[in-house]
Amino acid sequence: MHEWQYSERARKLTSSAIREILKVTERPEVISFAGGLPSPATFPVEQMRAAAERVLTDTPQAALQYSATEGFAPLREWVARRYSRDGLALSPDNVLITTGSQQGLDLIGKIFIDEGSRVLVEAPSYLGALQSFSLFSPVYVPVPTDVHGLLPDALTPELVSGARFLYAMPNFQNPTGRRLPMARREALAALARRDGLVIIEDDPYGELDYEGQRLPSIMSLAPERVLYMGSFSKVLAPGLRLGFIIAPPAVIAKLVQAKQAADLHTPSLTQRIAYEVVRDGFLDTHIPSIRTLYAAQAQAMLAALEKHMPAGTTWTTPAGGMFIWLTLPAGIDTMQLLEKAIEQNVAFVPGAPFYVGTPQANTLRLSFVTVPPEKIEAGVGRLGALVAQTLERRAA
Repeated sequence: MHEWQYSERARKLTSSAIREILKVTERPEVISFAGGLPSPATFPVEQMRAAAERVLTDTPQAALQYSATEGFAPLREWVARRYSRDGLALSPDNVLITTGSQQGLDLIGKIFIDEGSRVLVEAPSYLGALQSFSLFSPVYVPVPTDVHGLLPDALTPELVSGARFLYAMPNFQNPTGRRLPMARREALAALARRDGLVIIEDDPYGELDYEGQRLPSIMSLAPERVLYMGSFSKVLAPGLRLGFIIAPPAVIAKLVQAKQAADLHTPSLTQRIAYEVVRDGFLDTHIPSIRTLYAAQAQAMLAALEKHMPAGTTWTTPAGGMFIWLTLPAGIDTMQLLEKAIEQNVAFVPGAPFYVGTPQANTLRLSFVTVPPEKIEAGVGRLGALVAQTLERRAA
């Protein structure tokens, strides 16, 4: 029997911890707080159906044909107009449409990371980004955070020197749900301008501010040193697999070359359907309905946590997005806790996989947007009881 001779890169591949957990949570009896999935109740099915019919009636050949690597021109123009705010004046030359924001991460890794390159990431950071960048064998440097997110003061000249980029998610971060305050955004932008640090600003959740109080992007403060990543997955539907990168034209040109080698272009059909949906201001009425739903779900979970979690447990209070981050009493390993939780038909994501340095093993992520309030109450109740039982066994 001959062995498959995989590349060194392939041998380093690992499965996503979240994806492995999701396999278990497909059982209908499991109350799952694990997946970072948008609520299907927010998908604009009728608008999509009508848009698809228009596209396949008016421009069927073009929609089903190969197209430009940069993306469907009207959609790029729409992105440029929508993000020309806070003093920014963008053009389509600043925009690349990607096959989901996950492809954006892969392309960024390809053009910036060599083996051994230093990459700065928040501690904790988005697991999907870590998994993507790891293919290129960087040396990760964790940047400390607090209850408000990344600490700009921790980015000393020694830390920044030689780093290819800082990867950050300033709005309702996955996994913590934290939003970076304005003063810290300004500090990061000033550092990027002064020291030449490249910042990757990943912003899939920025539109999901429950109060609609948007903060200016880091890109708007230092456009010459920031690559901004956006997504249609959380405001339309993830099945479209549509994201985008906004960057200086020279960087877009290099990303285009990498994308040509990856998939030639993002599907023409989904780009045109998405454009038909958003072109006349649909998101301005649709996104507020998502915010209202998610705010209610978040409040239900916060109330359940207050009711059921034992003393010594703390959690974030998100003002937007899809996640709450729990820190349990010291000494509890949430990887071990997950096994017992699944036996009780409740699931979450342990915090350890979100760290590149020493993990904080007593942390976990909860997602609330796909679970109705009565199941949130039941699931958090089971989880709280498990934490209490674990503490009792340790005390005995």
